[in-house]
Parts: sequence; C-alpha cells; structure tokens
Amino acid sequence: MARASWHYWLWWYGSGLKVDNWTQELLMVEPPRGMYPSRLDDKGRAKMPAAFQQFFAALREKKLFVTSLDRRIAQIYPMAVWRQNEKFFDSYREDPRLARNVAFNAADLGAEAEMDGQGRILFSPELRRELGIENAPVRLFAYRGRIEVLSEKIYEERKREASATAPEDVSKLEAAGLV
Repeated sequence: MARASWHYWLWWYGSGLKVDNWTQELLMVEPPRGMYPSRLDDKGRAKMPAAFQQFFAALREKKLFVTSLDRRIAQIYPMAVWRQNEKFFDSYREDPRLARNVAFNAADLGAEAEMDGQGRILFSPELRRELGIENAPVRLFAYRGRIEVLSEKIYEERKREASATAPEDVSKLEAAGLV
C-alpha cells in the first residue's frame, strides 16, 4: 500500500476545494515522483512504469478517465478526481465559455479506461491521433492529482522552457519559501 502524502493532502485541503469521500481516499495514495518514460504500442496502450502501476493498483476505484484538456498534453485522471472536474465545469461562472470549451475538449478526446493486468492503459484513437502519440514514446509525471502524458515533442519544448529560466525561477521560489 502506498504511503500517505500529507503534503499533498494539506495542499488540497488548503486549496478550499470540496472533496467527497472517494477523493479523500485518493488523496491518501501518494503518486510517484519524477519523470518516467513509456511508449504507446500499436494498439494504443501505454505501458505504465512500476511506480505508476503501484499507484493505480492502490486506488480503490480502478476506473480512469484518459483525455486532453488543451489538445496538446494527455492526462490520466483517477475517476474521483475527474468527477471533481465535472462539478467544477458545471459550477464555474466567471467565464462559462471557457469551461464549456475545456469540457468539450475533454469529452471529444476522452474515454474511460482501466489499467489491464499487464499494467497498460488504453488511449482512444482520437486522442492518439490529435496528440501525435500513436506507437510513439511518451513521458509521464504526476501533477495535481492526475498523470500528465507528454509527447517527445512537448517534453523537449517544456524542458527547453524550464531550463531557460531555471536559476531565476529557483531564486524566486526560494524567496517565497521553497526549501
């Protein structure tokens, strides 16, 4: 069983977001840290590294939602987290068009999935084509309750962007309290 992640729980609790019992249990499962390589096979399944297999196996609810919100980066959501997003889309009043567009992208490219017995998760054909990840290598990392899935192109783009201002970024965050 995965260890409790009190830091993650405190972040979520401090965010002011309301959580249901399923989500509270999910938050007690600590996601893997670091960037992991994977690959989508010819049938559109991504083999999860062992750390992600352990994470998904520790979840009480096995159903996942695999999608993209921005049509560039895929996300794998535990269903409890995705339900919170659906509630958010329904209640977001500041700019309803924004919520409608992002929800549309998620529905257009998304599909429910479960990790199979060999640790693979199926991505829909529409999602694979849109993101250019058919039978291709990808990078995985946990972020804000979901798993981000980057194509090699997006990974390299983000790496260049993060590297360009790394010293300044670290200094600002240390001044704000980063240890």
